[in-house]
Order: sequence, then C-alpha cells, then structure tokens
Amino acid sequence: MNIGIIVYSKTGNTFEVASRLKGVLEQKGHSINLERVTIEGKAKPGDKEVRLINIPAVESYEEVIFGSPVQAFSLAVAMETYLKQIPTLEGKEVSLFVTKHLPFAWTGGNRTLGQMEKICKDKGAGVREKEIIFWNEKSREETIKKCIANLSSHF
Repeated sequence: MNIGIIVYSKTGNTFEVASRLKGVLEQKGHSINLERVTIEGKAKPGDKEVRLINIPAVESYEEVIFGSPVQAFSLAVAMETYLKQIPTLEGKEVSLFVTKHLPFAWTGGNRTLGQMEKICKDKGAGVREKEIIFWNEKSREETIKKCIANLSSHF
C-alpha cells in the first residue's frame, strides 16, 4: 500500500514518532513517504496564518497519516493552514496523532485531534485512528510504541 505520513514538527518530537512509524510500516512491506510541512519563519500560537514552504501533496497516497504538535491547547497553526489548503481528501482513510508536553488529554490533546478530524472529514476523509503522545511522561516510550502499534494495526 502507498501511504503518506505528513507531519509538522517544530522541535523534532513529532518527526521522531513519524520516522519510527515509517520504519514499522516499511517492515510490513508498504511504500511509505514521510514528508514535513515547513513554514517560512516561526509560527506562534494565535497567528492567523503562516506561509507554507513545503506543501506535501496527498493525491497519490492510498492512506495518509497526519501528525502535529499541540500548541497552546490547539492544533499548531502550521498544520491547520496545511490541512485547510488541501483541496480534497475524498475517498481516503486518514489516521491522526499529536505530541504534547502537558499531561492529560484534556490539556489540548483531545481538542487538537478534534480539530484535525473535523478538517479531514469536511474534506471527505474517513478517520481510522487517533493517538496522543505525552512527551514529558515517564511512560513516553511505552506510549510511542502503543501509538505506532495502533496506527499501523490495520495495514
């Protein structure tokens, strides 16, 4: 299967998880492209828009996995801008994951996944899996492994 993993990663944490997920999916025999959404300058929480530099296309992928950090209890403005500019996700299945520093899903994790899910569904996608990784937890490694197992389970 041709799968795209598309992430915005400010500090590298989200990209690290995506890289590990890519390796697992490749071991299962899938064709995987890991692409980063990049922006000009810096994006701060509350910015209304950012200028995207790298805008990964999704048309060629059978399924897509989107990853983003949580910023200020919400979806990072860079990933929000990227997802909103995608013309359609009609007929695609997507999975979503977020990384965050604060513990507890209610400190932005659930909201961010909800924002991502709404944008994707509004563009015609079906949403398979959703995962939150709490970066500062002692159990981070176990959480990453669980996330990767869940995101790759239906492939």
